[in-house]
Amino acid sequence: METKSKQILETALQEIKIAQNKQELFALNTKYLGKTGEISFLMRELKDVPVQDKPKFGAILNECRQKIDEAIREKTKYFEEEELNKKLMEEKVDVTIPIKDLKLGTMHPISLTQKELMEFFVKRGFTVRVGTDVETDYYCFEALNVPKDHPARDMQDTFYITDDIVLRTHTSATQIHTMEKYKPPIKMVSTGQAYRVDEDATHSPVFHQLEVLVVDENVSMADLKGTVEQFVKFLLGEKTKVRLRPSYFPFTEPSVEADASCPKCNGKGCALCKNSGWIEVLGCGMVHPKILEEHKIDPKIYSGYAIGVGIERLAMIRYGINDMRELFQNDTNLLKQFK
Repeated sequence: METKSKQILETALQEIKIAQNKQELFALNTKYLGKTGEISFLMRELKDVPVQDKPKFGAILNECRQKIDEAIREKTKYFEEEELNKKLMEEKVDVTIPIKDLKLGTMHPISLTQKELMEFFVKRGFTVRVGTDVETDYYCFEALNVPKDHPARDMQDTFYITDDIVLRTHTSATQIHTMEKYKPPIKMVSTGQAYRVDEDATHSPVFHQLEVLVVDENVSMADLKGTVEQFVKFLLGEKTKVRLRPSYFPFTEPSVEADASCPKCNGKGCALCKNSGWIEVLGCGMVHPKILEEHKIDPKIYSGYAIGVGIERLAMIRYGINDMRELFQNDTNLLKQFK
């Protein structure tokens, strides 16, 4: 058996040496080390060897198996390195060749509007706060004065992950986190995605909002109106007129909707503004005293205002886009118009 195993080893090493590719090595591996291979066949013959000789011949066969396996691995590594070097040579790129017609991308209209709005508030002393896309029911609704049985919940079709975990329907939850962590004076701006079960020409299941919160002594509706007018004119032009209409939000009292004069027809009436001369741009109002009390801010000393802005709506107004779905279709003919 010792002589036979040495002969097998010598033959195997020679065949491995002259193998031309990995396929031949695979066949040799099966021939010598497979379940029906020659080494396995000798292993089965150990049962006929005297007991006192089994350890000796077992060690010889194991050594033989190990040497054949190592030889196959080394030759396989050689072929792999050879293939890699060949591939590197074939796919070699000459980095000195001039690039033809390099086209630079542009910012998406949503990102562009978002960026400019954030810069507007940051330059005026507002601190940027970052919220989370996934919120608890408490932060998304109850902390904003919207209990489970409140009819206002019917206005927002919500994505529920569990009974208590939701995808936020607005960025207003960032207000609550801010009031929990910081005491007045507060001047906060935040932006991010929100989610609602809704999709048509003017709505998307995923949309972007900008949230503004100010809490301090002697904050009034005059402060709110002045802020709204400033940033609407900043975005749509100095000639833009702004009006406030009474509205309802559970987390503000009083609450108002802000309209801007149509930038396309200058308030005369057209298809964009549905011949009204006005376009709704945001919702806002004075922070509800109940919310201040809930977060241990004395409403007798402090007051505040909150603003919620739909980024898509402003982008559509600003750039004359009629269908919100166009903002999410990655049409380069549309996107390359904005810089």
